[in-house]
Amino acid sequence: MSVLFPKTNKPREWDYRPIYYDKDKEARKDRRLARLHHGAFREEHEKNMTELRKRKESKLVFWLALLGLLIVVFYVLL
Repeated sequence: MSVLFPKTNKPREWDYRPIYYDKDKEARKDRRLARLHHGAFREEHEKNMTELRKRKESKLVFWLALLGLLIVVFYVLL
């Protein structure tokens, strides 16, 4: 602390930025808030699990079809 020049705080500067209406931003905000209702996490988890189950089933069908095709090809060749 100086005796000759005491420290004084500067007054805050006026920084005004007007807020403009953005229709797309408001729509994104509304969609995000609509997803956050009670039980949303459970519903999202169930949806993800059904998609995972469908992917596993489709992979299983693919491998079974491939196995069947290979058995037919080996039967014909031998």
